Amino acid sequence: MTDLKKEKLILRQKYLQIRRSIPTEAKKRYERMICSNFTGCASYKYYDTLLLYAALPDEPDLSAIAGKALSDGKRVAYPCCLPQTRNLVFRFVKSPADLVPGHYGIPEPTEDCPVFDPSLPCCSVCLVPAVAVDRSGYRIGYGGGYYDRFLPVFGGSRAAVTFSCLIADRLPHGKYDLRTDVIITEGGILTIDEVQA
Repeated sequence: MTDLKKEKLILRQKYLQIRRSIPTEAKKRYERMICSNFTGCASYKYYDTLLLYAALPDEPDLSAIAGKALSDGKRVAYPCCLPQTRNLVFRFVKSPADLVPGHYGIPEPTEDCPVFDPSLPCCSVCLVPAVAVDRSGYRIGYGGGYYDRFLPVFGGSRAAVTFSCLIADRLPHGKYDLRTDVIITEGGILTIDEVQA
């Protein structure tokens, strides 16, 4: 294991513990605020395609964003994990009923759902789960590298989603780590400062 991986592992455990310590009622309140901050921002109305994620128990739940986006006539897609290649394929859903238990126990779209093609032009945003994120937009995920492989081929906006207590001043990152454009928290939407890596 490289020094970078060890450092990320230690930080991942630290921030996961912080996230687990958020009281249930506070977490629900923060989730409502995160969803409201995103759907209420000026950029939201311009997106025609939203790439979301099905939340793990401790992650911010974005179901309210999915519901509003679908009712607003936007296209909503969720990721399917391909463990053999560690790639993500996003598939469009028409309702939460299109999600079934997938790899790692995470709900995923069924195989008959249409595939999102990241090479086709559209006004899209990918809401990326983050265990922690820093003020330069670098994030620590779960260590699988799925989003690290997907984001370089995705031409839309990249938004890290997390709770404000999980924002660090600086996190370690490697040459393949990509920054997000914004960070969405219960406290608002933070635009990334143009910091040289």
